Amino acid sequence: MNAASKLEDPWRFARNVFLALVSAAALSLVAPCTARAEPPGNPTAVKQDDDGIWRDNDGDPTFKIGPDGTVDWYTYSGYIRYTSECLRCHGPDGEGSSYAPALANSLRTIGFDEFYGIVVSGKKDVGAANDLVMPAFASDKNVMCYLTDIYVYLRARSVNAIPRGRPAKHATPPATFEKNEDKCMGPS
Repeated sequence: MNAASKLEDPWRFARNVFLALVSAAALSLVAPCTARAEPPGNPTAVKQDDDGIWRDNDGDPTFKIGPDGTVDWYTYSGYIRYTSECLRCHGPDGEGSSYAPALANSLRTIGFDEFYGIVVSGKKDVGAANDLVMPAFASDKNVMCYLTDIYVYLRARSVNAIPRGRPAKHATPPATFEKNEDKCMGPS
């Protein structure tokens, strides 16, 4: 299930935002006492779900690259959405900038659930040498409707499965992609 199918209507979207914010508040109270989520496992795609998203052995979203270098639709869409929504802070191709970390490196140590939580709730990292603040994107449909896509793209970059830049060849969108996108983004 991709982010688009999780956010079917405005009331459900609003409820999910509320629940995400409540969860984030609760986690912020216990986070210093708990260990980080497990790092992502083997990114090898083993099956494709009903929405056309490739999944790894643990069921997390992942990328699929054909023998000729063709990337799956969600890797390509993730590149487009990352470039549109994340590049201004995190730099091109997930390589970081002077004020935001390299997400291609971050995804070597965090899995989908932790990535999702950080994007939804934001993150504040204050130290002697830095004061990094990432805003919460829970109410930004341009991010939330494509969050799985962005993760899949960054996961591919994190293991150097794809080079920097726009993927040269990509698969066509799955049949459900446009329908899920329309549901998530709402009426135009």
